[in-house]
Amino acid sequence: MRRHSRRRRIAIALALAAAGGLGTVTVLPAMAQEPEEDPVAWGDCAETVPGGERMECATIAVPLDYDEPDGRTIDVAVSRLASTNPEERRGVLLLNPGGPGGSGLGQPVEMADLGLPGGVTDAYDLIGMDPRGVGLSTPVSCGFTDEQGHRGNVPPYAADDAEVAAQAEYARTVAEQCAANDTEGLMPHMTTANTARDMDAVRAALGEEELSFYGASYGSVLGAAYASLFPDTSGQVVIDSNVEGTALDYRAQRRWGTEFEPNFAYFAEWAAERDGAYGLGATPEAVEDTFFRLADQLAAEPVGEYDGALFRFIVFVSLYGEDSFSGAARLWQSLDAGDAPAADRILGEMDLPEPVGDAAAVSQYDNTWSAYLAVTCNDADWPENLAVYQETAAADREAHPMFGGAGANVNPCAFWANDPLEPQVEITDEGPANVLIVQNELDVATPLPGAEANREAFGDRSRLVTVEGFGHGVYVYGDNACALNTTTAFLLTGELPEDDVHCEA
Repeated sequence: MRRHSRRRRIAIALALAAAGGLGTVTVLPAMAQEPEEDPVAWGDCAETVPGGERMECATIAVPLDYDEPDGRTIDVAVSRLASTNPEERRGVLLLNPGGPGGSGLGQPVEMADLGLPGGVTDAYDLIGMDPRGVGLSTPVSCGFTDEQGHRGNVPPYAADDAEVAAQAEYARTVAEQCAANDTEGLMPHMTTANTARDMDAVRAALGEEELSFYGASYGSVLGAAYASLFPDTSGQVVIDSNVEGTALDYRAQRRWGTEFEPNFAYFAEWAAERDGAYGLGATPEAVEDTFFRLADQLAAEPVGEYDGALFRFIVFVSLYGEDSFSGAARLWQSLDAGDAPAADRILGEMDLPEPVGDAAAVSQYDNTWSAYLAVTCNDADWPENLAVYQETAAADREAHPMFGGAGANVNPCAFWANDPLEPQVEITDEGPANVLIVQNELDVATPLPGAEANREAFGDRSRLVTVEGFGHGVYVYGDNACALNTTTAFLLTGELPEDDVHCEA
């Protein structure tokens, strides 16, 4: 892979590989639908589906616009890892890996291989899904190229008002590019609410009375929207690593800065204990000093393509889990030594998805980032005044100097071609007690306050499981036995814990 594609690789790291399937059935629901008499005709998965040889795949036609249920349709691709014990089967469990923009077709096999308890794989058909606009689900495209790199979705540090203004000009060109490339009129209908409606269409097509759900990160947004729009057909709903509410909005983006420091402290302690190996500092304070020195050093004189903004973002991504710490520490060493080839090699060894071939990588980057922008910009009203971004970036730069004003900086939503077509879904506390919220206390991407806000909004419909843990992802993706057992029991019995649960490390 060419070196100039490294920034794009990091952007892709937040999504999974694109995939596909075959077999089509048409469903046209505007609201909750009765199960179809003729269920989906499953077929072989495409070779590009991770683990596809162990699953079945299909596509389901759904309305582009649910206000016009008899109008134009688009495809939604789904996969199925069937129950391992049909006698114990209780339904279907649809999975979402996050994003928005992440493909979920391979997630059933991924979660099974990560250690999803046998009771759950007995009880459910695991359903993967490429959300509308993603992968083979009638994909959207802004026409992003390899040369555009990471500038669209890796927010610059925003050192001053002039840098925010420069980012605004670039963000405007991206928004205009997306509008110009949306020749099929797909973009305005890319919303969390519509994806939740697609989920209920999948439920109906599968002939199921209810749909259970597991989603992490942005998947928590989708799960919260589904449980609120379709309380009568939602089964067990598990939302993990929570964004607050039913949209990834400007406030959620700014939260990335608020949690950088406490999560970095976890890495700093780890690195200080291994100073003999990595030389980043003998104390957590010394490791923090090294971070600022390297960030400033790279901002003044980049090593290859690694500038200060990219360095800060790599550190941000490395805080998703402790398994990235060793690679991150070695990357710091290489950048401090001015060794770009070594940094490239180490980055390639880190646990980041690597598409096969540059052409495939560009296509995946384009689709992933296009879908991310469309859903993010359509779900909420974003500030349109440059002065607002300059003011908030300055405030965040002072309050959170490690991530700076990056989370408050301008993205293309400020210049998006269309306003949201409907209000953001409101979480409802009216409905069955069927929402389990699981959350690590330290999570750089989706901080604990998001989970606490969701617990309050769902009220008695929900319970909150907090873990004295670090990282992005709790159930199966983490290793806390208390959280694993509590979540599994809920999925198998449908009964929430009597009270909120606190799991010790």
